[in-house]
Amino acid sequence: MNDRYERWQAAERLALTLIEGGLQRMAARTLAVFLFSDQDSVTAGEIANRLEASAGSVSGAIKSLATVGLIERLPSPGSRREHYRLRDDAWSTLFTSQNTVIQAMLQAAVAGIAATDEGDPARQRLAQMHAFYEFLLGELPALLHRWHQQAR
Repeated sequence: MNDRYERWQAAERLALTLIEGGLQRMAARTLAVFLFSDQDSVTAGEIANRLEASAGSVSGAIKSLATVGLIERLPSPGSRREHYRLRDDAWSTLFTSQNTVIQAMLQAAVAGIAATDEGDPARQRLAQMHAFYEFLLGELPALLHRWHQQAR
């Protein structure tokens, strides 16, 4: 067995683990490409070729991964293709206020609270959701600081 084959088998196993953890299939496989790539950046076309997937499904996966802060688009002077890479701080970004999913959850809770009446059980659940995300955002800076100290 060659090293390249073993590398991509490991990538597919990681993708399966991510899928089992709730990530959409194409986003999981695309993330595995970023994690296992020997290049600094990749294009959507390169990902599609590697995964033997459609451009549309790869585009959706890239958008999903960028939304949660795992990947970023790079400037690519002289190239007509968009280049992407895994962010250096990808994992900690997942848990910061930069994460648009956390912000969207907070906004959804606020909208839900505003749309429900005092004493309504739905409002109580939404208030708990809001309180959890507020608490999470309040605790994350200290947690991330400890992470950055350890990661040095």
